[in-house]
Amino acid sequence: MSDCVLVTGAAGFVGHAVATRLLERGEQVIGIDNLNSYYDPQLKLARLASLQVHPGFSFELMDVADADNLKALVLSCGIRRVVHLAAQAGVRFSLEQPATYERSNVAGHLAVLEACRAAPGFEHLVYASSSSVYGNRPVSRRGFRESEPCTSVVSLYAATKLACELMSESYRSVFGFPQTGLRFFTVYGPWGRPDMAYFQFTRKILAGEAIEVFNHGRMARDFTYIDDIVDGVVGALDRPPASGEHRLLNIGDNCPVDLLTMITTLERLLGRTAPKIMLPMQPGDVVSTCANIDRLHALTGYRPRVPLAEGLRRFVNWYLDYHRKAEASIETEVGSEPVAA
Repeated sequence: MSDCVLVTGAAGFVGHAVATRLLERGEQVIGIDNLNSYYDPQLKLARLASLQVHPGFSFELMDVADADNLKALVLSCGIRRVVHLAAQAGVRFSLEQPATYERSNVAGHLAVLEACRAAPGFEHLVYASSSSVYGNRPVSRRGFRESEPCTSVVSLYAATKLACELMSESYRSVFGFPQTGLRFFTVYGPWGRPDMAYFQFTRKILAGEAIEVFNHGRMARDFTYIDDIVDGVVGALDRPPASGEHRLLNIGDNCPVDLLTMITTLERLLGRTAPKIMLPMQPGDVVSTCANIDRLHALTGYRPRVPLAEGLRRFVNWYLDYHRKAEASIETEVGSEPVAA
C-alpha cells in the first residue's frame, strides 16, 4: 500500500470522519477542501482544526475541480489511494444553483479520475455517489439493490451523481484502475451538516421555532450514523477490486425510520415539543429510502451498530457542547475588547 491517502472534501462531514479514522490507525493523510460557504465555514474550520492536531495530516486549500493543481498534488506526493468525498451537497439547493453542481460534482469527479489515471501504480479510488440515483420509487422490503436500473432521477444533484458513476465506468473500461462507488444513504451524527433536517430541527426546537414537515410527515429515511458509515468507507478502501473493475455498493443502515419518529425522538432528547408546519412534498425530494447492504456486508463484514435513538442522543450532546463552546468564545472575544471612552 502507498504511504499516503488523499481525502477530498476533508473539512466536510464524512470527509472529516474518514480522515480522522485513517489518522487514528496511523495513516498519512493529505486533505483538500475549498472551504466554500454553502454552510457556515466556521464548522468546516473547526473540523479541520481537529484534524490538524494529528502529525500525519496535511492540508491543501484547493477546489477539487482545479484539475491541473489536483494532478500535480497527486503526482508530487506519490498518492496511490484516493477517497473522493468532495461535492456540492443538497438536493433542494441544486434547483437554485445548478452550475455549482456541474462544477463541483461533474467537473470535480472528472479531475479526480484524470489525476488517478496519471498516478503511477495507482491502487484504488473510492468515491461518493448517492442513494438519490434510485429516484422516487417504491422501496421493497429488502431495500434498493445496486443492480436496479437508475432511470428516474428527480433532482439535478442525483443526475450529477449518476453522471459520476457513468464517468467512472468509462474510465474503468478504458484505463482499468480499480474503483469503488459508494451510494450513501442519509448520514447523520456529530459534526454533521447544518442543512440536514435533523440538524435544522434541533436548532429550531431549541429556539422555540416551528419546524417545517414536508409531505405532511409521510416520509422515511435510511438514517445511518457517521461511525457506521466510516466503517464501510474504510472497509471498502482496504479491499480494492481487481484491476479493471468498478463496483457500486450501497452504504446505509437497511432500517428506514419515518420522519415523524425522528422528530419525536429529537423532541424527547431536547425536552421540548416544536410547533409543526405541515407542507406538501418538495420538488426533487423522494418519499423513502432503504439500502440493501448485502454486497458491502459480504465484502467487509459491514453491519451498522448504532440505532437512531442512540445516534441522535450523541448528536444532541455534541450539538449542545459545540454551541456552548462557540458562545463562550464569542463572549471571551467581546469581553476582551477595549471599552470606548
